[in-house]
Amino acid sequence: MVSRGEVWLATLDPTVGSEIRKTRPCLVVSPDDLNDHLRTVLVAPMTSGSTPARFRVAIAFQGTSGLVLPEQSRALDKRRLVKRLGRIDDGALAAVLEVLRSLFAE
Repeated sequence: MVSRGEVWLATLDPTVGSEIRKTRPCLVVSPDDLNDHLRTVLVAPMTSGSTPARFRVAIAFQGTSGLVLPEQSRALDKRRLVKRLGRIDDGALAAVLEVLRSLFAE
């Protein structure tokens, strides 16, 4: 089972152009009722080597500082999820969800 707020190592390749690539940690942002019924999940990739911006959320996960990149969110087939790495704290998850709301607001 996959739950909102969990971080999974996910295979993002193949990609095109400026899409974030490689196998990397991704934060599950889709609600659990979707995760329970679909073969896909919505994720926001994470990185430790990118430029901070107002639409990115700074996070410390398992002792590493980095960023969640909501602007690079995408749907992934669950078969791309390699390994569960853990869970972020509720405050960080709330911040990511707020950025996602602002990205899709008019």
